[in-house]
Amino acid sequence: MSQRTLSSAAHAAAWALIPWLMIGKLAFVQSAYADGTGATSPPTVAAQQQTFPVQYTAYGQVEPTSIVNVRIVEAGTLSDLHVLPGSTVAANEVLARVKGPQMRTLLTQRETALQSAQARLQAATRALAIARDQLARQLSTKQALDTAASELAAARAAEQTAQVQLAETRGQQVITAPVAGSVIAVQAANGEQARAGDTLLTIQPRGPLWVRAKYYGADASALHIGMTGHFAPAGGGASVPVSVINIAPVDGALQAGLVASSQAHWVSGQWGTVTLDGPPVSYVMVPTAALILDRGEWWVLVHTQKGDEPRRVVPGPAQGWQTRIVSGLKAGEQVVAQDAFLDYHRGIAGSYQPPD
Repeated sequence: MSQRTLSSAAHAAAWALIPWLMIGKLAFVQSAYADGTGATSPPTVAAQQQTFPVQYTAYGQVEPTSIVNVRIVEAGTLSDLHVLPGSTVAANEVLARVKGPQMRTLLTQRETALQSAQARLQAATRALAIARDQLARQLSTKQALDTAASELAAARAAEQTAQVQLAETRGQQVITAPVAGSVIAVQAANGEQARAGDTLLTIQPRGPLWVRAKYYGADASALHIGMTGHFAPAGGGASVPVSVINIAPVDGALQAGLVASSQAHWVSGQWGTVTLDGPPVSYVMVPTAALILDRGEWWVLVHTQKGDEPRRVVPGPAQGWQTRIVSGLKAGEQVVAQDAFLDYHRGIAGSYQPPD
């Protein structure tokens, strides 16, 4: 037999084997991905219930629980102001004095008002004595006596008011510290013409500090008084246990006021991270490979006695190779964990395969 005849016979034999090879491959694929008729199914795993801690984190700053603004009551010229930021002051310590022509004018007005009230009181006292004498002589009436008594009471009240106002004005010449503490800001200087109501300085009273932190969005809605957590200083150092004692809306957020649950060596103005502990939550966990994305929705294949059925689910955050399932699946249900995407779309080829 010639070489050309042998080559032709080999090619013919090879082409004869192709249909048998295709049939064998098709039988292997069908055995690997059978559709619940007794053939082998893809590997499955049971959905597991797991509990996770919930924490809410925000930046916070150490602040005094309260601050006191020392204001100028009456306008005048400042003098004898010697305290600086950081100075420690005692209660009732003299901080500054208010002098100048405006203060002298006010003092003169108060003194004049007192003198007028005293003169009125003296006149009312004499008038009441005369009314009593005339009534005793039957030269006057009881009504006139009552009128004189009422005038004396009004004059006495006016004289007392004038005395108080003069004492207040004299006291306003000297500005004293209302509480003991540290001066954290000074807003004026000697020789300055201060107006009534201006802030002279700010004092941080002696006492405990606290942390204030702002929470936004869903984290804010979860806050409540009594929550506990810890404050981690930005500069390093040990975390301090804290608890929420105050919640208030501020600039579109909820601001939490937190105090230390144990002794803390905080510094006013210090920044750090506040982490609050919420109640733990439980989720069903499945392998991430079990999730199938189809037309904008997530699915898993749940293995049942009737076969693998698609189930729409709502996934949550991933945890390593596992993903939380928020809804759509129960703990203990078996889901396809290998080649789930291929198994989910297995019927598409059959739908578009032309007939023999």
